[in-house]
Order: sequence, then structure tokens, then C-alpha cells
Amino acid sequence: MALSGVKNDRGELRILENLDELRTDLADYIVELSEAAVKERGVFAIALSGGSLIGLMGKLCEAPYNKTVDWAKWYIFWADERVVAKNHSDSNYKLAKDGILSKVPIVPSHVHSINDSVSAEEAADEYMFVIRQLVKTRMVSVSDISDCPKFDLILLGMGPDGHIASLFPNHAVLDETEEWVTFITDSPKPPPERITFTLPVINSASNVAIVVTGESKAEAVHLAIDNVEPNCPSLPARLVQPTKGKLVWFLDKPAASKLDDLQFSE
Repeated sequence: MALSGVKNDRGELRILENLDELRTDLADYIVELSEAAVKERGVFAIALSGGSLIGLMGKLCEAPYNKTVDWAKWYIFWADERVVAKNHSDSNYKLAKDGILSKVPIVPSHVHSINDSVSAEEAADEYMFVIRQLVKTRMVSVSDISDCPKFDLILLGMGPDGHIASLFPNHAVLDETEEWVTFITDSPKPPPERITFTLPVINSASNVAIVVTGESKAEAVHLAIDNVEPNCPSLPARLVQPTKGKLVWFLDKPAASKLDDLQFSE
């Protein structure tokens, strides 16, 4: 049984009883957005992250989803990536390929991963160029209030420190407003070199989902969602505020355990 509610300006909350229910609810949500985008635009542009998120998307590879989704219309991107070889265990591309992409009939040329043979700075510049070309052809929509790409869905996880994509607390890239994709060489968690979407791109998406599980992230969930004192640390996840899009949080009960009182409808 899912509990759902709206929390001030922090989006829709979906709190699931267990991980299996979360996986099913997340798959239903993704498929619904995919169908709507394909009906409206003919394509579905989705950006993934790494970590536990890919495993939680696993139901997409099972019946009925694997047979009913129009996979040929999907265009895959990464909201962040580690600057390592594509076959490296730290690669978000490898994680997604092994967990999902190799199990469903997605068109290989629709999978847009970074160039893993150049520096982090060059990889970020090249990735931004690729996205610009796809915005020109409207494979990726464009925001009607800025020149930012408007992805149909950006899927994010969140760390115990409140980081999303590769946007870490108190890092200078949080203030980047000009570039769509930027790079870091000093990630506080390994590997150090990464590329990441910037906040303007994340906040230009039609839909953003932040998927968080586990008690170790409960405090960060509280700080990212609840009305907290001004002297509380400001987490990157709290800066996810889609300008015209919709934000949905998928939480299991342990991750939601420190949220302030919520009025939920069953």
C-alpha cells in the first residue's frame, strides 16, 4: 500500500511499504511518462543516475513492462557519470547496461553515454554538444523559459549527504548556471572525476523523480523535504525544484522515518 501526499513546495511524496512495492510503483510511473511522451512527441528522453537506482528500476525488464513499453522510442542519457572506462565497475553506463539496457530492445544508437577516452572537462563539453544537437532536432525538448534541454524524465538517487547526480554539498558546481553539463575532479566520494548535469538542466525537466531507500538516508530526506530552520545545512537535493515540471519522491518507510508529520491519503 502506497501512501502519497504533497509536502509544501517539495513535490509529491510516495512512501512505499517495502522495496518490492517501490520497484513496482516506480516502474508504473516511468511507463506512464514514457507512454505520454511518445504519444505527444514520438520519443521519450530519459536521464539516469547510478547507485541503487538502477536495481530499483529492474521491474522494467520483467513482464508486462518488457513487452508493452515502446523501447524503440526511448533515448537514454546520464544525469551524471564517472569518468572511467565503460567496462569499469564504477561506470554508471555499465551499471545501467548490465541491469537494464542489455535486457530490453533499446536502439543502441539511442543510448548516449560519455566519451570515456578524454578528460573530465572534454567529456563534459562533448556531452553537452551531443545534447545540443538532439535539442536542435527535438529528440530532446527545449524549455520554453530558457534554452535548457527539457528532458521528459530525470531519475535521481540521493546520498546520505544529500547529493544528487554529482552535485555535492558546498561544491562550486552548485552555482553553475551557464553550462548544461559540467565536470568535477575532486568528488568527495571516489572516483574523483565525474561529469554532471547542472541544476538549471535538472530543474528544466518535465519530470524529476528522486528515489531514496534505507534508514541511513532518513536524516537527509528530512533536511531535503521538511521545513527546517535556516541554520540547517542546505542539501543539493533541496535545490531540486523544477521550474515548470513535476517533482516526485519515491521513498521506502525507513528513508521516510524522520519526516515531519504528514497527512496521507491511502
